[in-house]
Amino acid sequence: MSDKDVFIFEVTNNSFATSVIENSHKIPVLVEFMGVWSGPCIQVSDTLSVLASEFAGQFIFAKVDIDEQPELLKEYAVENVPTLKVFKDGVVVQTEEGLLQQDELRTLLKGYSIFHASDEMRQQARELHMAGDTVQAVQLLTQAIQQDPGNTRVAMDMVQIFLDINELEQAITLFNKLPDRDKTSETGKALLGQLKFRELAAKTEGKAVLQERVMTVPDDHDARFDLAICLVAEHDYRQAMDALFIIFEQDPEYKNGAAREMIIMLINMLQSNNAEIAQSFRRRLGSVIAS
Repeated sequence: MSDKDVFIFEVTNNSFATSVIENSHKIPVLVEFMGVWSGPCIQVSDTLSVLASEFAGQFIFAKVDIDEQPELLKEYAVENVPTLKVFKDGVVVQTEEGLLQQDELRTLLKGYSIFHASDEMRQQARELHMAGDTVQAVQLLTQAIQQDPGNTRVAMDMVQIFLDINELEQAITLFNKLPDRDKTSETGKALLGQLKFRELAAKTEGKAVLQERVMTVPDDHDARFDLAICLVAEHDYRQAMDALFIIFEQDPEYKNGAAREMIIMLINMLQSNNAEIAQSFRRRLGSVIAS
């Protein structure tokens, strides 16, 4: 096996012994029992295909179509799809059911020593940044980029730090250098949303002035809308949403539905990193529309 080979197989009852059992004595084999009609199955398959290419030669990704291979479905007691089974040394060593996100699959692979050292450095940098040692975090991410320039997640972490410390120009410059696939990823979309709100906030009168305007004239929707933009730029999503919902409830057609559009934009932006908050806002929007 070449280290540069990408191992992605569709396996049948006849090929399972060779493709899965025998190969699992060499490297881990991740077998997805899937239905081609299932959205979550396709999502897991797509993510594992990306990871199999990223970690070429380090594991095998094998797909089992449960509708075409009922014998394997029965033999391995698969009751739900997607079901992921990890084979090592000829036996199942781990089973996971349901939709697994990329971060969860990366964690799973790490358990079999399949990971990038630069991702460990990313985690250390994140902890340093959260603890207030942003200078050291940036230095560590810079080192990670130099050691592993192909790991664009490091660059996206750097964009986030630049945003957090209000270095907007550096954040934009670095974001624009990312490959299109990263810009359109969930993380990329979240970063792009933050960049747009920072740029919009810079064009307003500023948070303090807008807060004073809203306190003086509560019906000043223009001030409240711009204030929401400033609050989003500062990651104060709850207060921003409160401001937007006040506008939407009082004047649904404000600027051709601008408040509703921004609420939806924020929900989508938060979905990848703050799914619980995004869901609560989605329910709130549904309640307002239904009332």
